[in-house]
Amino acid sequence: MPESVSYVAAVKQLALEKGLNEATVFEIIESAIAAAYRKDYGRPGQHIAAKIDPKSGAIKIWRVHKAVKNEEEIENPAVDLLLPDAKKLKRGVKAGDEIEVPLPFKEDFGRIAAQTAKQVIIQRIREAEREILYNEFKEKEHQIVNAAVQQNEGRTVIVSLGKTSGVLLPSGQVPGEPYSVGRRMRVIVQEVEETIRGPRIIVSRSSADFIEQLFALEVPEIASGTVKIKNAAREPGARTKIAVWADDDNIDPVGSAVGQRGSRVQAVLSELGEEKVDIILYDDDPKTYIASALSPAKVTKITLRKGDKRAKVEIPEDQLSLAIGRHGQNVRLASRLTGWELDIVESGTVKETPEAQEEEAPTPQKEAEETKSKPKTSKKKDTTKSPARTNKAAAKPKVKKAATKKSPAQKGKKTGA
Repeated sequence: MPESVSYVAAVKQLALEKGLNEATVFEIIESAIAAAYRKDYGRPGQHIAAKIDPKSGAIKIWRVHKAVKNEEEIENPAVDLLLPDAKKLKRGVKAGDEIEVPLPFKEDFGRIAAQTAKQVIIQRIREAEREILYNEFKEKEHQIVNAAVQQNEGRTVIVSLGKTSGVLLPSGQVPGEPYSVGRRMRVIVQEVEETIRGPRIIVSRSSADFIEQLFALEVPEIASGTVKIKNAAREPGARTKIAVWADDDNIDPVGSAVGQRGSRVQAVLSELGEEKVDIILYDDDPKTYIASALSPAKVTKITLRKGDKRAKVEIPEDQLSLAIGRHGQNVRLASRLTGWELDIVESGTVKETPEAQEEEAPTPQKEAEETKSKPKTSKKKDTTKSPARTNKAAAKPKVKKAATKKSPAQKGKKTGA
């Protein structure tokens, strides 16, 4: 009994160390014991099962048979028994019922079973560990986890995720960011693949999802869904633009993301190094949205072509550098954020043609502006006619005055003469 109790304690300790369920470990060992018993004392094809009492450690072993009506239904002669033979083992048995025949526990079976089942138990426990790790990190896909750099293999970085390791590929790295061994950082679980050697966990620090999840950790309103990140565009290591929105008019989404005195956005920036983050307000109106995305530059006019989702944006001359950004970064991120291809032009340099006017998007704001401008235009046409006539009529007196001015000169000439 003491040996059985210590045996059960060892199984429970193994389950605790491996992070496995005790029932799973007992099932693995029971399966290994049954296989060892069939190999040493049974016949190939027999169905032998074993059960361990988790309290006392006592092992029960039995052979399983199935009752069939006739010989045509026999699939496995070592398991299937005709109904008359099955009734000899158990009374009242019916076709399809299973019969358990207890088997004696051999004196030397413990030592033999331990040697035979050792490799099976180790292999099954490893498989169970891999399955648990796969399921655990599969649930964490697109979530942020803590990591520490283990080693560098060429351009690939291996990071420790606690129970297992992750792979930080070059595509998931931030340009210019150092990955020295031992460095602790946050990464996002991008993908989990199941392989023969166990789960292959791909992590990243360069994706736009990484920024969104960082804000979800630092901003409770984003985590709860009160404030939503509609879109995000990122150039890793340089700049990120995110558009936020709140269904409740009483909530300031931009202020919630920034935090009091910038505390929340600073917590995100501390994880990004030199990278900058622009937070803008999302808008359903494309013109307003594009103008906000191009901030800090001021926009004079936006003309939309919805057919190919292209926008012509007019910017004052002194704002062009701000709108375009360094190496075109600002306009490039604004285009990716809004989903519109943006053409930046200087205000006043482009003359509208009838074709361009037809391509201009008929937004509600434009229709309202046109409705207001029509009466003004008609008034201008009416008022411009009368001054024109007045000017024509007034032109004659000017000529007359010019004539009266010439007469003294003529008189002077006559006097001189």
